[in-house]
Amino acid sequence: MKIEDYIRDIPDFPKPGVIFKDITPLLNNHQAMVETTDQLLKLVGDSKIDKVVGMESRGFFFATLLAARLQAGFVPVRKPKKLPYQTIAQEYDLEYGKDILEIHADAIQKGEKVLIHDDVLATGGTAHAVCKLIEKLGGEIVQVNFLMELSFLHGRKKLEPHQVKSLLQY
Repeated sequence: MKIEDYIRDIPDFPKPGVIFKDITPLLNNHQAMVETTDQLLKLVGDSKIDKVVGMESRGFFFATLLAARLQAGFVPVRKPKKLPYQTIAQEYDLEYGKDILEIHADAIQKGEKVLIHDDVLATGGTAHAVCKLIEKLGGEIVQVNFLMELSFLHGRKKLEPHQVKSLLQY
């Protein structure tokens, strides 16, 4: 089974000139979802993971599946004012402006081994902000992994020195 067969291109979404990689067909197929989760787990190998951190919102899908299979906790990272408890925040740069991500202040304990997951690595700005949040809380980042990587945007460089892995490269 080829995972990429379950990812469709949507031209000019969300704006003209962008080809959006739509993973909803992948999510709609049980076998494809299981195979994708299995392959993402292979990227992690035998590493001990205490928490899997998923980024809003498409990172939540496979991060929760990974957490369940790794017998680890799941931690959501969200945009401001979406989490109900005390949070810490990290600002990051967008192509035109800035944005903020938040995590619960008690989500990661010092020394916990953390896997960060998102669906796409593009410029690396979002993932870099999440790495900073985990480090502020004292977590140890084992790996940052992705379903897809848009390698022509060089987002991997922004995440150095962390281990970065992705299933598909475009």
